[in-house]
Amino acid sequence: MEKEKEILEYFNRSIKCLEDLKKKTGQIQKIINILQKAKENKNKVFLFGNGGCASTASHLICDLSKMKKIKAIALTDNIPLITAWSNDEAYSVIFTEQLRNLAEKNDVVIGFSGSGNSKNVIDAMKFAKTQGCITIGLIGYDGGLLKNVVDEYLIVEVNNMQTSEDMILLVGHLIAVLLD
Repeated sequence: MEKEKEILEYFNRSIKCLEDLKKKTGQIQKIINILQKAKENKNKVFLFGNGGCASTASHLICDLSKMKKIKAIALTDNIPLITAWSNDEAYSVIFTEQLRNLAEKNDVVIGFSGSGNSKNVIDAMKFAKTQGCITIGLIGYDGGLLKNVVDEYLIVEVNNMQTSEDMILLVGHLIAVLLD
């Protein structure tokens, strides 16, 4: 019983986020439409983030690739390459340098960021735009700097990293389920 208050606060925070997300169906539909077009045109979709958002990228690649047959790549999954770029250059380039080798015009680049202020995600999005990619951010908190860099975004307005990451995964699942 000693943790009951904290348990209820977590659930109530999540419920509030879900209520807010119900008001953003138009933004979610825009993201689905972009991914549907990428699937139809056989463009690649790149996903990435840090920490819990890195695992979300890996998780959603499974859903998009297996269920929806999208050419999807998680830039979080090649640990040797990530550590090589981190060691030889800087952690901030781990996604940009992978995109430099793989991204082509009209590919879709999706960055997950609990805070919206992850430098490596922001830098990768800026680079992707120079390559003619379509950029999407699934972001927590107030959207941070990332919302100003991407073509489309969805913000989970919550000042809690765990709830932010929960909701980003939930939205990712929703998008995967609704793709044709």
